[in-house]
Amino acid sequence: MPIKTYHKLVRDRIPEIIESDGKTCVCETLSDEEYIRLLDQKLNEELAEYQESKSMEELADLLEVMQAVVRARGWTLDELEQVRADKTAERGGFTKKILLKEVWE
Repeated sequence: MPIKTYHKLVRDRIPEIIESDGKTCVCETLSDEEYIRLLDQKLNEELAEYQESKSMEELADLLEVMQAVVRARGWTLDELEQVRADKTAERGGFTKKILLKEVWE
């Protein structure tokens, strides 16, 4: 039986799904430090997948990883939303489609 090696962070139910398909997998529980490091890698991976596909599914994956990063760092989603809202109130959002071309001093 061929063995595929992944060594990557996966969603919580992936081992269960693999085993329900009659396969065996080897997993480990990460330390908090390693978990955050791999979440940061996963952010890059999911961003690249979204940039390639432009699909809502990949954007949802990116959001899922972002939410996991927030929780792993001991923050709350409410705190993140407050930081986002504060920045929007102070500097605006991205709704006006403004491209800054030059600043003369």
